[in-house]
Amino acid sequence: MTEQRLSLGRWGEQQAVRYLKRRLYRIVETNYRAPTGEIDIIARRGKILAFVEVKTRSGTQCGEAVEAVNERKQRQIIRTAQWYLAKQDQSSLQPRFDVIAIQADETSHDLKHLKDAFSL
Repeated sequence: MTEQRLSLGRWGEQQAVRYLKRRLYRIVETNYRAPTGEIDIIARRGKILAFVEVKTRSGTQCGEAVEAVNERKQRQIIRTAQWYLAKQDQSSLQPRFDVIAIQADETSHDLKHLKDAFSL
């Protein structure tokens, strides 16, 4: 992966964290890593524990950002969330899988928050 793509991804995750905080989510973890994979953001709001995948695109030549969260990626996120929940005492919370998709160009960006984007 090129440094430019890594930089765009980090920028997108920062935008997503700011967005979630403005909507009163508490950021529990960022870039959570487990043997099963990685989750970009784990955030809590009330009884919801959101496992958030962030996808950022600078154009549409590779498709829309949200299209990158395919079935394979969803299974990896679910396994990693299960790993996280097994290690934490979060039984009173309702897990949810969200996607934040950011389409960016040189002058602006469009952020879409898809709550409950997929499930077990």
